[in-house]
Amino acid sequence: MSAQRKKLVQRYENNPILTKDDIPYPVETVHNAGVTKFDGRYIMLFRSHLDTGRSIIGIAESEDGFNFKAWPEPFMTPSKEPRFSEYEEYGVEDPRITPLEGAYYVTYSAYSRHGVRTGLARTSDFESVERIAFITEPDYRNTVLFPERINGGYARLDRPHSELSPWSIWLSFSPDLRHWGGAEAVIKPVKYHWDEAKIGPGAPPIKTDKGWLDIYHGVFPTMDGHVYRLGVALHKLDDPAEVLGVSDRWILQPEDPWERVGYVHNVVFTCGAVPEDDGTLKLYWGAADTVMCAGTAVIEELVGICLTNSRPPM
Repeated sequence: MSAQRKKLVQRYENNPILTKDDIPYPVETVHNAGVTKFDGRYIMLFRSHLDTGRSIIGIAESEDGFNFKAWPEPFMTPSKEPRFSEYEEYGVEDPRITPLEGAYYVTYSAYSRHGVRTGLARTSDFESVERIAFITEPDYRNTVLFPERINGGYARLDRPHSELSPWSIWLSFSPDLRHWGGAEAVIKPVKYHWDEAKIGPGAPPIKTDKGWLDIYHGVFPTMDGHVYRLGVALHKLDDPAEVLGVSDRWILQPEDPWERVGYVHNVVFTCGAVPEDDGTLKLYWGAADTVMCAGTAVIEELVGICLTNSRPPM
């Protein structure tokens, strides 16, 4: 088999790894989960639709990164605190987890009558969670934090909504994680390409010796609706605004039945990936907005296709 045809993500043989039937309280879906390692275990924060159509965030843990057990109560539900409740009234969704300076920061989408914006929360033990602030205005989604400071400041990737240009990946910086600025577009969709309709950050960036590995989602419109796939890009370590390469090919597309049919058909959507000491990573994705799946990849191979089989970032 040629390198061009090699599957870059190896699906776990027992997918899906978590479904609504595994949750000890009533939910309709389990998808779009952030995952990290904590105290020798894998911790998953997953989104679930309720039968009201609104979303909450649950929590599950695993010893091996594949066999997860959900905790008896959700991790986050819409806040009752006055300064947060107005902007979370329609639900909290799509968490990403970033270990940063001794804590675990969770970015999440908060929906309300005002639109969707990004919230930031913090935990040190996953037993309790502290909301810090809303760090975007509407309409923003898919906000991921870099896991360390860059040139003295914090950095993030996100995806603001725009009708003037295809939805793109932007970079911005902060001195304190609350106040953000210096935003600039860094990767845009390409016409009649697998990611032509919109793109957005997926898992928080992963540091490699060649750059920051950015696993993102891309969307292609078809006569039968949109198809969500995953791709990779590489950002310069000390200046992530400089994109060293964007893979011309996707790394994962909907293929299994639970990825092709569900709440939203033809979707693989990641919010989390965990790098391992052996140079591999565990990749997690929501399938058809209905169940959670997992697979593995070799980090060096993902970096390699960004540099050797690249399309223009803009």
